[in-house]
Amino acid sequence: MSQTNESLRDCLAPAKLNLFLHITGRRPDGYHSLQTVFQLLDWGDRLHFTRRDDGVVTRKTDVPGVPEADDLVVRAARLLQEHAGSTFGVEIEIDKRLPMGAGLGGGSSDAATTLLALNRLWGVDLPRATLQNLALQLGADVPFFVFGQNAFAEGVGEVLQAVDLPNRYFLVVTPAVHVPTAAIFSEKALTRDSKVLTMTDFLAQHSSDTDWPDSFGRNDMQAVVAEKYAEVAKVLEWFRNLAPARMTGSGASVFAAFRSKAGAELAQAKLPASWKSVVAGSLDSHPLFAFAS
Repeated sequence: MSQTNESLRDCLAPAKLNLFLHITGRRPDGYHSLQTVFQLLDWGDRLHFTRRDDGVVTRKTDVPGVPEADDLVVRAARLLQEHAGSTFGVEIEIDKRLPMGAGLGGGSSDAATTLLALNRLWGVDLPRATLQNLALQLGADVPFFVFGQNAFAEGVGEVLQAVDLPNRYFLVVTPAVHVPTAAIFSEKALTRDSKVLTMTDFLAQHSSDTDWPDSFGRNDMQAVVAEKYAEVAKVLEWFRNLAPARMTGSGASVFAAFRSKAGAELAQAKLPASWKSVVAGSLDSHPLFAFAS
């Protein structure tokens, strides 16, 4: 990342993985209560911000299928601008690397990076808790990225406790399907009554000495998605005899954890050539963590 008084360049909007994802109920407002552990990855979209003095917020990069007015980065910038009363605007460029509809949190991470970057670039210096409250207006995963640390999450994903996780490398495979989160949450077959657990339960079974992810929990969305999307089922089946694997979020990406980069890359080399994949290391904190207090 490079920074001047008028720009921030090459800001990473990191991907996330859900190491497990349990749905524990449905709330009166229609949202689902869940428990999960979010893991940040050293891989994601790259965003560039150039400050404007005329108050105009604009996206300079086309994102297929996402009109500028609907883009979470534009909405995040305007939300922060309104809340803080800033007279500055911004030009936002997006180097889109994370696939959409993959459960990796791409749009949410972009929005959080925008909030953090403009908090610094516009000099509004809002505290992290305030930014997290704004972030929740943009989506359930956005507060986590503003929180900026690997976390045990509850509620709709906004109740967060920092958690120390072992350093790992992840092989992430994304089949060529787009899984709409809202549609999966509305499926009748979806498990909605998983037992409520504690962070202590997770930590007792998740350490650098245990195989993962079979060591703890499951993704309650995985069976529903695999039933509806054959390509996701194929990836899960491919991993079956190689390494424990799990779907992240509402899919479609599937991942496995390895203790070394070499081990992850060895597995990656065995993948069918038509499957998109990446090997990414874990992160302990968001690269822009210091931009809020």
